[in-house]
Amino acid sequence: MTAEFRGLIDLAAAAYGGVAILANDEFFAEKDNLLRAHPAVWKEHEYTDRGKWMDGWETRRRREPGYDWCIIRLGLPGVVRGVVVDTAFFRGNFPAECSIDACTITGPDLAAALDPSTKWTPILRRSPLQGDTQNEFEISGEQRFTHLRLNIFPDGGVARLRVHGEVRPDWARLSRHGGLIDLAALEHGGWSEACSDMFFGARQNLLAPGKPFNMSDGWETRRRRGPGHDWNLIRLGAAGTIRRIELDTTHFRGNAPGRVMLEAESFDGEWRVLLPETPVQPHTVHSFEDQLRVLGEVRRVRLNVYPCGGVARLRVFAEVASELSAAIERLNQASDEEAQAVLLACCGAPRWAAYMAAQRPFEDAAALLRAADWIWWRLREADHLAAFAAHPRIGERKAEHDTGAQAATWSAGEQSTIHQATTSVRERLAAANVAYFDRFGFSFIVCATGKTAEQMLALLESRLGNSHAIELRTAAEEQAKISRLRLEKLVEGR
Repeated sequence: MTAEFRGLIDLAAAAYGGVAILANDEFFAEKDNLLRAHPAVWKEHEYTDRGKWMDGWETRRRREPGYDWCIIRLGLPGVVRGVVVDTAFFRGNFPAECSIDACTITGPDLAAALDPSTKWTPILRRSPLQGDTQNEFEISGEQRFTHLRLNIFPDGGVARLRVHGEVRPDWARLSRHGGLIDLAALEHGGWSEACSDMFFGARQNLLAPGKPFNMSDGWETRRRRGPGHDWNLIRLGAAGTIRRIELDTTHFRGNAPGRVMLEAESFDGEWRVLLPETPVQPHTVHSFEDQLRVLGEVRRVRLNVYPCGGVARLRVFAEVASELSAAIERLNQASDEEAQAVLLACCGAPRWAAYMAAQRPFEDAAALLRAADWIWWRLREADHLAAFAAHPRIGERKAEHDTGAQAATWSAGEQSTIHQATTSVRERLAAANVAYFDRFGFSFIVCATGKTAEQMLALLESRLGNSHAIELRTAAEEQAKISRLRLEKLVEGR
């Protein structure tokens, strides 16, 4: 009997961006095979110069203690509900056991995956495997993960790995800058809950990323011979106000619907017409904006096609419903003096802080960030220099009474890698700081977050060759990055 979790999306599917990024051994067969979409195949009498050709990941025979492993980056980060470790055609060379660990990584993942400080959480204990079998394992827990590590004991081959679960987008990042987001997209948590028919094409294809590669890569119903029409019910990844719909019938030349209509479900549970019944064309990307009714925030949509046919993709672009963060609410309610003090920790230019305070109230984080950029680039050179002067030199610290406690804390965190640098690098940084100030008349400004001391030193030395005008602009761009990052920390309470 097939496990229930297999009805969920494969978070590691290569079609959604899943990739095997690293394995300790792949002597007989490559790690990339693990995530291929098609089932594993057998090729009788097919050999390579290393041995029998196998459609999977296979390591050499281990002659010392230990085990083999492969690290997978999920194409769709989320909560794992179950995995299938498929040993198809591995009969005398499958692993005896396997286990799986998971973690969440932001930024460059290859280095982080090997970093001893990265925390890996066991989600599947060491479990026995059977050969030539789809070994199913249910996974419990609600933690969001971006990477998995498949461990096999002691060695051997695995044909395919399927990681079924629920997508959990990083909404703080996605909505940080405002704008419309496709809330129906699989990568944003959209999900087709049901449909009237999917004889020729699966219902989830409608929400898949990218362009359809052919007619099979869409949602298509059988030919309707009686009354009625077909439909697809979609749960959006988040509640939002829909502003634009894109409906793509690419590749459906002789079997596109004649007409479509969309309905939306609001928070009161009522279904209302979003897009009235409208003719559509074969093999065409349709965009609907003015035709849409404004219904406020909705959480589900239903695509109705008349009378039947195929649709390749449906995109539902919306403004995401967001709650005002506690930090923005406090900023909005603060006095001018209090607000400016908070904002000066993000950017040390007094006029910038004063203008920002005057822009309140901010409706959300995106409005705050837009105002920060808009005001910064309309200030004078003297204001930019004032912001630069509020920073300590790279490798140095200013007293809290000079910069404020919050700014001092953020600055120390941003430059934390300096303390790991060698004495030689720190000495070169100190000398280059002096040379930079003597040349330009202001301190070297760089967004230090995520940079090593060596990288900052290389940037400092390379920028010494700039003209004064170019360097002033470059420093202003770096300050804008620093201000934005600090505002994001402020909003998120970090």
